[in-house]
Amino acid sequence: MGDGGDPGSGCGQRVRIVVEYCEPCGFEPTYQELASAVREEYPDIEIESRLGGTGAFEIEINGQLVFSKLENGGFPYEKDLIEAIRRARNGEPLEKITNSRPPCTIL
Repeated sequence: MGDGGDPGSGCGQRVRIVVEYCEPCGFEPTYQELASAVREEYPDIEIESRLGGTGAFEIEINGQLVFSKLENGGFPYEKDLIEAIRRARNGEPLEKITNSRPPCTIL
């Protein structure tokens, strides 16, 4: 394998994402939406879900926690996660995602 290539090509480091979320909280659609956006940008990405504790929506990239709803109180923006994946694929250090969109509230 050479270096360079498109951001969506098979070049770069292997990236594995694990999203742990609270199913009874109704977070599965948010996971599905995020997983779909990730696969659209990076079709070869390995992304899996695990059931988590109450209020959880935690995202790990290659075993490193990069987003925590328990800490931030909301959900990650897709663009921030896509950027973190790009960094991981390029072998760059990962930073925690601190921006979050507020959870939806049904009145």
